[in-house]
Amino acid sequence: MTLPMFPVDESPGPNFLALLNKLGLEPPTPTTGDLENIRHGTTIVAVRYADGVIMAGDRRATEGFSIAHRAIEKVFPADRHSGVSIAGAAGPAIEMVKLFQLQLEHYEKLNGTALSLEGKANQLGQMIRGNLPMAMQGLAVVPIFAGYDLRRQTGRIFTYDVTGGRYEEADFHATGSGGRDARTTIKLGWSANMPRDAAIELSVQGLYEAAEEDAATGGPDPVRGIYPTVATITVEGFERVGEAEVSERFQSLIQHKTEAGQLPS
Repeated sequence: MTLPMFPVDESPGPNFLALLNKLGLEPPTPTTGDLENIRHGTTIVAVRYADGVIMAGDRRATEGFSIAHRAIEKVFPADRHSGVSIAGAAGPAIEMVKLFQLQLEHYEKLNGTALSLEGKANQLGQMIRGNLPMAMQGLAVVPIFAGYDLRRQTGRIFTYDVTGGRYEEADFHATGSGGRDARTTIKLGWSANMPRDAAIELSVQGLYEAAEEDAATGGPDPVRGIYPTVATITVEGFERVGEAEVSERFQSLIQHKTEAGQLPS
């Protein structure tokens, strides 16, 4: 297969979406129908700490008032030094993440260098803006984008609304159906320059408290061995935290709550 050639004044450059349009191709879009049967991802969080950013998400997807999936993935690498987590309509969100990953790879291959972190955040905002007609029909996608800024040598967090508006959060954020409860928990426990272990524990606690208050948010499931997805993004890159460590953090949290009398006997 050979790459298509364009006149200089018509070249789409490193913009992968523009390339698709030039070739007469369109990103897949969901069809309308019974929106109660659409799977939705729920709660995701991001926390800035001393070495970068922690991203985490529960594993539950819902269809209306039913549990559709107990182990869905909501936290993905965007490229080596950034990640994206999804909330909202799961199908369009996952397709958007795949296209976003391809866009960043396409840009880097054509230019020989990665797009800046702000450029990546802007690109994702454009994709969310393109989904606005579907969002108005109930298929909203509201991700969190975060990464390690190699120029500023710090972690950064970006949030969005359904119109594609991009907003930078200074220290932490949570969204989805349980986002308010997770955000409140993290707000009470966050401090500047937190070490990695403390930041992971705080993220896990935020998801735990969200699951306690929000039926659509999945808590730890030790019977099935299902725990929230947690990842770190540092100067070394995007790295998933092992399930054994996440499980240990939850067990420590539950033990602490039990000893403090904060769990029903």
